[in-house]
Amino acid sequence: MKKIFITLLVLVAGVTGMKAQKYALVDMEYILRNVPAYEMANEQLNQVSQRWEKEVTQITKEAETMYKNYQSDMVFLTEEQKKKREEEIVSKEKEATDLRYKYFGPEGELYKKRQSLMKPIQEDVYNAVKAVAEEKGYMTIFDRASSQSIVFASPRIDVSNDVLAKLGYSK
Repeated sequence: MKKIFITLLVLVAGVTGMKAQKYALVDMEYILRNVPAYEMANEQLNQVSQRWEKEVTQITKEAETMYKNYQSDMVFLTEEQKKKREEEIVSKEKEATDLRYKYFGPEGELYKKRQSLMKPIQEDVYNAVKAVAEEKGYMTIFDRASSQSIVFASPRIDVSNDVLAKLGYSK
């Protein structure tokens, strides 16, 4: 009798303790595609990246040209001249490598530029998602764009347009 009473007590406590949790989905790719500031920032990053890539490529080509000239002139050079040319070529290659790392490395200029341009936009989107969640009582909002484990979700629980409206971009 005591076991049955305890089991019933645990079941009643479990049922009363459970609340239906509301959740929703957003599509961050869709949201960001509809935020003009994000598109402008992306375009700016692409232009800067292309300019820096050209600069690095130019220095790399210079090093290649120096090496080809060195190979064709090698028979006419003294050992001292060969060594000097080799050092110049290695120096030019190192310059290209250092420049590539400076621009495109893990803490490079492109990373810093992306952070400075994208962080404010991402914070605005996060705050809009948070505001929609609080207004509508959602406990959790999942990003369907980055979640590969979501096979199907009803369009009724997608609040992407609500987030865009909260950001001031009605859809």
